[in-house]
Amino acid sequence: MNKRGWIEIIEAFFAIMLVAAVILLLLNKGYFKGTDVSDDIYNVQISILREIQTNDTLRTDIVNAVSGIPGADLPVDWSNPNFPISVKEKVYQRTPSSLNCTGKICNMTATCTLGEVKETDIYSQSVTITSTLYNVTFRKLNLFCWTK
Repeated sequence: MNKRGWIEIIEAFFAIMLVAAVILLLLNKGYFKGTDVSDDIYNVQISILREIQTNDTLRTDIVNAVSGIPGADLPVDWSNPNFPISVKEKVYQRTPSSLNCTGKICNMTATCTLGEVKETDIYSQSVTITSTLYNVTFRKLNLFCWTK
C-alpha cells in the first residue's frame, strides 16, 4: 500500500477545509455584504428622541397632545392635525436627507405601530415622555424611519 498517496489526499482535504472555513468566516463577518445602515439610523433616531425628551417645551406639547377623536385620547398619529407641530419641526430639522421619518404618540402600555406597510426596512425607536411639574402623565413617542 502506498502511504504517500493517502497522506497527500488527507493534506488536500485539510487544505480545502481550511479555505472553506476562511470563506465562511469572511461571509459571516459581513465583508462581502452590502453596507449596513441600521446602526447609523438607530443612532440618528436615538439622538432625535433624546433631544425631544430633554426639552421641556416639547415634552409639554407631547403630554398635552390628544387625538381629537371623541372618546379616544391616544394614539396621536403623525398625520393627525393635533400632532404637536413643534415635535414635527424638531424631527424634520434633525433628520438626514437620506431618511423619511414619522412619529406616533401612544399610551405607555399600548402597542405603538406604524400602521401602514412600506416596501423597505423600517427602523423604530421609542422614548418615554414623562410629565412636567404640574401635569402627571406618561406617554410614549415612537419614531419610525426608513431610507428614501
